[in-house]
Amino acid sequence: MHALLLAFAVPAAARPWMDTSLTPDQRAEKLVAQMTSDEMIQLMGGTAGDYVGNVPAIPSLGIPAQKSNDGPQGFRVIASGTAGTSTAFPAALTVAASFDADVATEWGAAMGEEFYGKGANIQLGPGMCMARLPQNGRNFEYVAGEDPVLGREMAYSTVKAIQSKDVIANAKHWVANSQETGRTTYSMNVDERTRYEIYYPAFEGAVAAGVLSVMCSYNKIHDVWSCENHETLQHDLKDVIGFKGYVMSDWGATHSVSVLQGLDQEMPGTTFFGDRLKADFQNGTVPLAALQNSAKRILRALFAVGEFDRPNPNTPAANVTSEAHNQVAKDIAAKGAVLLKNDDGALPFDTQKVKTIAVIGDQCAAPIVAGGGSGAVVPSRVVTPLAGVQVAAAAAGATVTYNDGSNTVDAAAAAAAADVALVCVATTSSEGGDRGNLNFGTGDALVAAVAAKQANTVVAAVAPGACLTPWRDAVKAVLMFFLPGQEYGTALAELLFGAAAPSGRLPITLPNVENEVNFTKNQWPGVGGEVEYSEGLLVGYRWYTAKGVKPAYPFGHGLTYTTFSYSNLKVDGRKVTFTVANTGARAGVETPQVYVTLPAATASPPLQLKYFAKVSLAAGASQDVSYTLTDRDVSYYSADKHAWVQAEGVRVGVGPHVDAVQHAGVARN
Repeated sequence: MHALLLAFAVPAAARPWMDTSLTPDQRAEKLVAQMTSDEMIQLMGGTAGDYVGNVPAIPSLGIPAQKSNDGPQGFRVIASGTAGTSTAFPAALTVAASFDADVATEWGAAMGEEFYGKGANIQLGPGMCMARLPQNGRNFEYVAGEDPVLGREMAYSTVKAIQSKDVIANAKHWVANSQETGRTTYSMNVDERTRYEIYYPAFEGAVAAGVLSVMCSYNKIHDVWSCENHETLQHDLKDVIGFKGYVMSDWGATHSVSVLQGLDQEMPGTTFFGDRLKADFQNGTVPLAALQNSAKRILRALFAVGEFDRPNPNTPAANVTSEAHNQVAKDIAAKGAVLLKNDDGALPFDTQKVKTIAVIGDQCAAPIVAGGGSGAVVPSRVVTPLAGVQVAAAAAGATVTYNDGSNTVDAAAAAAAADVALVCVATTSSEGGDRGNLNFGTGDALVAAVAAKQANTVVAAVAPGACLTPWRDAVKAVLMFFLPGQEYGTALAELLFGAAAPSGRLPITLPNVENEVNFTKNQWPGVGGEVEYSEGLLVGYRWYTAKGVKPAYPFGHGLTYTTFSYSNLKVDGRKVTFTVANTGARAGVETPQVYVTLPAATASPPLQLKYFAKVSLAAGASQDVSYTLTDRDVSYYSADKHAWVQAEGVRVGVGPHVDAVQHAGVARN
C-alpha cells in the first residue's frame, strides 16, 4: 500500500529511522517514506502551546514536538508567573563588539544550555542582519554589526555552539530586514551584487556551521514577500548558498502557500500551510515531492539534535540560571565593552589617588541592560553600576557617593567634591520601531554639566547601536556597552578598577551627527512602501572611507590599558604577515585587522575587512601573525556572471581599526 494511504501507527520494531548508525539525512528519508501527506503537512505549520512556536508531536511515528522560543540573546519567558528564570545575557551586538569567536562560542553554548533546560528544541536566534541603518530598532539583536565578514565569523561560532547543546539554531531574518519602520509592508530594493557581498555572508557563515533552520523576514524584496520570494529564498539561499535545513516564516509573515518558492513551515499557525496547502496538494498544484522535501528538512533537524533519541524532558517552569552563567554573562559584557577614549590614563582608576568616586545618573542605579521586543529577556537579577562600583571601591579603600542626576547643578557639585566622577547614560530600542534619534536624551546634558565641574569625568554609555557623543572632548574616558545584560555592574567595575582590561572593538561606526551618511527618504524610511538600497555596497564604514568622512569613532576602534605597534608588514602571494608588539607597561589584548582594496575597475569600496584576530601579549612581548587570503577575499560578485570573480592587484593593509590601516603589499594570485 502507498505510504500516503497509511493511517495506522507504525510499530516501534518497524521504525528503520530509529537506527542511530544512519545519518540524519538517511533517517529523515526513511521516515518520510512512511508518512501520509496529512502527517507531512502537520509538520509544516504551528499551533498554540507553551512556547512562542509549537508544532505538535506525531506519536504514531515517534516524531517529537517542535518547541521554539525567543530569542536571540536568551530564553524569553512568555508566561509570567508560570515559568522559571533565565539569564539576560549581553546582546548580540555586544558579542559582535568582542571581535572574538571564542566569546561567540561561550555565549551560544550558555544560551543553548538554557534553552535545552527549559525544554525548547529550537532557539529563535541568532540574529545576523546588517546594521545598514544606524537607528534600526533591532541592531542590538544582530551579531554582524555593519560588516559581513565579522557577521560571518560570529554567526558561525554562535550557531555551532547553540547546536552543540542539542538545540536547533535559527538564523534570522532572511533577508534585508534592516529597518523596523514598515517592516511588514515595505519592499527592500537591494541589487544582486549588494545582497551577495553585504547581506548574505553572515547567513553563509551560519550555513557553513550547519545551521538547521532559517527564518524568512516580514519585508518584501523587490515587491515580492521574503517568505515567498523564489529568487532569494529558493535560488539564493537553498540552491546557491547550499542551505540544507528548513525555512520557517517570521510570525505572520506567510502570505501564500509558498512551499514551491522555498518556505517549509508557517509560523505561528496554519492559515496557509494547513487546509490550503492540503487543497493545493490534492489538486496537483503542490506535488508530493515538495511536501516530502519540506518534511525531510524539518525531520533532519530534529534527528541532528538528537530529539528522537534523547527526548528533552524539561519544561518552561525550570529555573535555568546559574552562577556559572552569571559569570559567562559578566565575562562577555566585559570583553564586549569598547574603550573609546582614555586620556591621561584615567582608567583603570589609580586607587592610590582615587579615594572618592561620585557615581552620577539614574542609569547607575536602575540601568537599561537589554532591548525590547522578542529579543528581550527578563533578568534573573541585575547588578547595577552603583552596586558594582561600591563593592570594588570598598575593596580598594575608596568611598562612593551617589547622585541620581535629576538636578544637574547638584550633580555637578557632587562630582566636583570627588576625585573622579562616573556618569552613566543609556538609551535603548525595541522590535517594532526604529529609534527617533541617536542621542542619550537628558544624559547628554548631564555629562556636559558634570564634565564642566570635574576634570576627571568617566562616562559609561549603554546603547543598542550607534550613538552620538557630543561631550566626548570634555571627558577623560568613555566606556561603551551595547546592552550588556544583567551582570553589567560587575563587568563595569572590573574594567574601572583594572581587574579586567577592555578588549572590545566597535562593530559599527559612531557618527558625528544624525544621518551623517545622508540617507534620503527613498533610502529610509521609504516612499510609497519602497525602500531603495541605493547606497549599494557603501554600508557603514564603507561609506565613510569612500567619502573621506572622519566619524566620531571608526569601525574596529577600541583602546585598552596598554599600547601596541605593528611592524614587518609583508604580503607574499596571498600570505599576509606582520608583527604585533605590546609597547606599554601592562598586559593586554590587541585586535589586528586585515583589509583589502580591490582595483577601481571592480567598483568596490576602498577598504573591506577580511580577517581579524585576538592577540594577547604581556608587556614588552611581541607576536608574529599570518593570514592567507582566500579566493573569496580577493573577489567581487559579478551580477552579470552571477558568480564571484577574482581580482588582480589587490592591495592589502593591516591595522587596529579601519582608519589606521598600514599598507602591507599587493596580493598575487
